[in-house]
Amino acid sequence: MKQSGLAAAGSLLLPTMGFTTPPNEQFGVQLYTFRDEMAKDAKGTLEQIASIGIKKIESARSKEGLYYGLSPKEMKETCDSLDMKLCSGHVALDKNFDDTMRQAVESGQEYVICSSLPSKGQNIENYKKVADAFNEAGKACKKLGLKFGYHNHEYEFESDKGEVLYDVLMDNTDPDLVYMELDLGWVVVAEKDPLHYFKKYPKRFPLWHLKDMDMNEKISTEFGKGGLDIATMMANKSASGVEHIFIEQEEYTSTPMESMKENMTFLKAL
Repeated sequence: MKQSGLAAAGSLLLPTMGFTTPPNEQFGVQLYTFRDEMAKDAKGTLEQIASIGIKKIESARSKEGLYYGLSPKEMKETCDSLDMKLCSGHVALDKNFDDTMRQAVESGQEYVICSSLPSKGQNIENYKKVADAFNEAGKACKKLGLKFGYHNHEYEFESDKGEVLYDVLMDNTDPDLVYMELDLGWVVVAEKDPLHYFKKYPKRFPLWHLKDMDMNEKISTEFGKGGLDIATMMANKSASGVEHIFIEQEEYTSTPMESMKENMTFLKAL
């Protein structure tokens, strides 16, 4: 708790005592976790992911395309055949966004998540500009039955003129058009408190990246080994409005699959 900057958070929302993971909790995975494996054998890797109990998928754009060389239809059909749901995908808000939306519709996914700022500048002016762009992207997605969102890193929690830039983004985006995917790992690395954001912006975070972080190295690690109090996060899900929890791990003790098995075991044992 102290290491992750959450020492004072317990009084904000709910206690964690007695918390257990609901038996029907469905966890997902961000496929960047398996980026090399997906590039080599997308269908085979999805089969392995399904075998350890993962029920939800979030794709990530790569040099092989939005679905690691599979067409949107092939991605949907593969997930369906494995009793998994393709819920979301990380994309860029760029000149190809119309085609990105087209593919998302074809794949059957619900969310289109911008994975990084479309323009550079760690200042209030740029973040307001980005917020406007996000609102417009949200309108375009809504017309097609999609939901547009944004995934944070650490740098959005820097400040300019006394204002936290992530808060500027939150305050200037329309909640009905822009849905936030909160990466809990990067929040604690930035020495911020996810519970503060659940309270300040209730129900604004329908997607999470559940990621534990080595606070010394600033890299991801297996659950229970880093600075994120996962039990407290899970106990406060309802305040955030989360619908889809995607596990993401970018560095591993051994292999992505072994790390994911360890993470799933940790969640079941909470």
